[in-house]
Amino acid sequence: MKKVAILQSNYIPWKGYFDLIGLVDEFILYDDMQYTRRDWRNRNKIKTQAGTQWLTIPVDSKGKYYQKINETRVSDHEWCDSHWKAISVNYAHAPHYKEYAERIHDLYQRCKEEDYLSKINHLFITEICDILDINTKISWSSDYTLADGKTERLVSLVKDSGGTEYLSGPAAQDYIEDNLFADAGIKLTYMNYDGYPEYPQLFGAFEHAVSILDLIFNTGRDARSYMKTPV
Repeated sequence: MKKVAILQSNYIPWKGYFDLIGLVDEFILYDDMQYTRRDWRNRNKIKTQAGTQWLTIPVDSKGKYYQKINETRVSDHEWCDSHWKAISVNYAHAPHYKEYAERIHDLYQRCKEEDYLSKINHLFITEICDILDINTKISWSSDYTLADGKTERLVSLVKDSGGTEYLSGPAAQDYIEDNLFADAGIKLTYMNYDGYPEYPQLFGAFEHAVSILDLIFNTGRDARSYMKTPV
């Protein structure tokens, strides 16, 4: 039995994204898909004393309505320093900041050499999986032959990767044709993001929808205790 998940890459994603990775045997980055503006591809939130703050990677997307995520280029690299400054200022007093600061800062330094959004997202995702001790195989949809049709393509990716079960994000229930998975002999299940426990967090009211960095800096090696991926 092999469980597979397929999802577009996100920038420093929230804990639910990493649970989707942690609960499967192979996670396929679906960056052959169209880049969508004002989405999670190139931005995420952190907590600050003034509320949540967006950190956004500037990309070259003007007039490029049909470019794929893996074709999307960063428009300048000054964001690396500004994002790290925002993170270091707002998490400097988090209990586990010093434990991980150098490692995260190094990621931002390495991003100065990367021109493509997909590669930057992959860099953060793989490093954070290592921090969380999540050992799932991470591959690219471009590693496989892509079929035509929205659901057909997902079925094909799961089959070609040797999968027998597909774990999907809940939003996909609006368009997935369940019968195509059944016809292919693939079990289809949906991720449930309800029921996350709160953890010690800086700056007022608790907020679930922030970058995984918030959980790491605040809980350190106990981070998985506040996730759905088994410890």
